[in-house]
Amino acid sequence: MLPPTGAVLIARTLHELGVKVIFGLVGIPVVQIAEEAIAVGIRFIAFRNEQAASYAATAYGYITGKPGVCLVVGGPGVLHAMAGIGSSSVNAFPMLILAGSCETRLVTKGAFQELDAIALLAPHTKIAVRARSDTIPQSIAQAYRTAWYGRAGTAFVDLPADIIQGHATDFSTVTVPAPPRPGSDPDQISHIAKVIQSAKAPLVIVGKGAAYAKAEDPIRQLIDRTSIPVLPTPMGKGIIPDSHPLNVSSARSAALKGADVVLVLGARLNWILHFGEEPKWSPVVKIIQVDISPEEVGKNNGDANLGVVGDINVVVPQLDAALGKWEYDTSSSPFIRVLKGSKEKNEIKAAKTAQIDSIPMNYTRTFDIIKQTLHKLSPPEDGNMVYVSEGANTMDISRSIFPVEHPRLRLDAGTHATMGVGLGYAIAAHAAYNLPAPEGQTGGSSSHKKIVCLEGDSAFGFSMPEVETMSRYGMDILIFVINNGGVYHGDSVDSDAWLRLQEKSKEGATTGGLRSTSLGWEVGYEMMAEMCGGKGFIVRTPAELATATEEGFKAKVPVVINVLIEAGEGKKLVQTPTLLSLLRTRDF
Repeated sequence: MLPPTGAVLIARTLHELGVKVIFGLVGIPVVQIAEEAIAVGIRFIAFRNEQAASYAATAYGYITGKPGVCLVVGGPGVLHAMAGIGSSSVNAFPMLILAGSCETRLVTKGAFQELDAIALLAPHTKIAVRARSDTIPQSIAQAYRTAWYGRAGTAFVDLPADIIQGHATDFSTVTVPAPPRPGSDPDQISHIAKVIQSAKAPLVIVGKGAAYAKAEDPIRQLIDRTSIPVLPTPMGKGIIPDSHPLNVSSARSAALKGADVVLVLGARLNWILHFGEEPKWSPVVKIIQVDISPEEVGKNNGDANLGVVGDINVVVPQLDAALGKWEYDTSSSPFIRVLKGSKEKNEIKAAKTAQIDSIPMNYTRTFDIIKQTLHKLSPPEDGNMVYVSEGANTMDISRSIFPVEHPRLRLDAGTHATMGVGLGYAIAAHAAYNLPAPEGQTGGSSSHKKIVCLEGDSAFGFSMPEVETMSRYGMDILIFVINNGGVYHGDSVDSDAWLRLQEKSKEGATTGGLRSTSLGWEVGYEMMAEMCGGKGFIVRTPAELATATEEGFKAKVPVVINVLIEAGEGKKLVQTPTLLSLLRTRDF
């Protein structure tokens, strides 16, 4: 009897590592790997584009806390998947990429889809290796471990065609245990505890790193016991419920500006947090960073002398114990009074904006109708909705409108502000939470979770063919396309005005034509669902939106609701400094 092929051994190794789902797009020679994976019980989700598949694998890694796996062909397949590699690396989401390549004997001869992927990807991954027939299990296991341990990221394994199709010579069994959890020096913890106890305006910031670490229990215990106000980053939402009285998301600017000691848990001092610097932060603030990555400690305005390298699940209980019975006195704190005043003012302003009843609707009114309708069908405390959001205005505004009560129930464009991740992320969330024996964990009930996508029309365009992927696998994902006819803003109030602009552009006019940010007039995005076996709605009024939202929520197929909102014509295009001040800084 002949020994098994490399494809069989690759699938067997992945199964031994506990892989349950592979995202990808097959072709020669990796189709054999996908088929063998299916044969051993691994679910293969086939995408229409490697870019979306790689995004899905990164999101699956974030939600589950273990490397998501992506399988692609060599050459162009690897190039397309580089988008996900960048997302994985910058967001610290664990991903294992497996890619085919030409036969070993044909290297440098101009073989089919030949590409030196190792040389290309080595600078952008934690590890990039080429498997041999006698190293298949070890190569894959080592890459899987490297993607997972320490600061998570991408690992890449190149699989030549002759290795996939030939007979393997190594059949060893592999296992990779969960990463060890490092703690911190007790003297450093004691020092930090004294700094916190001396604070007049303490603040805790929780980031997506804390959500990835599944550290919500010790963090909630710390906040409840010490009464320190807490501010989540966009994907840190839910670690502390948005309804928690100490959650100061709606007073974000006041919290950052007024805090004198800030404990940062699983978040980086990058552009999302204004680098920890003035004018958004106090000039005298003391920043305590807790991070798994030593390189992050002391970065920008951080203080390495107050930094802790370790696992949040270990460090936070250490710190809680060191604080003893100390509790922040919120009853007489000027900082708390400022936060409460800012929170009340911002919430009143947001409520007024949400009630502006114009046609076309504005962003805030649109999201308020969606929120009110969804909450009647599934209250936030149940934790049965996952929000995926992308698009500059769509993501920024919706973040403060849709409350999240449990962790890992909100995904967005992340550290790179990457447009195009939405549908891949949605598929990953559906797989993580709704497949049999789901690997995704969060609070609330354990019932089926509705994946809700809030997509700008520009962002939706990056990956809208994946609606067919959703339909093919029976994923009842609800997608709202917020259609204003442009990137940031549209150009026209009616079709005649848009056609006049189009004609000017066709003539080559230097003024009076479509701007670089313009998209088509009232594009029928809902038809994307209809043509794939789903349901599509086009809505213009609050009543139409409420009806479509309820029907879309109850549907068992993918649904695209095309929401035609005000174009925002005449508004200035967003410049970089303004963009940085808008994105992720909205107070409510």
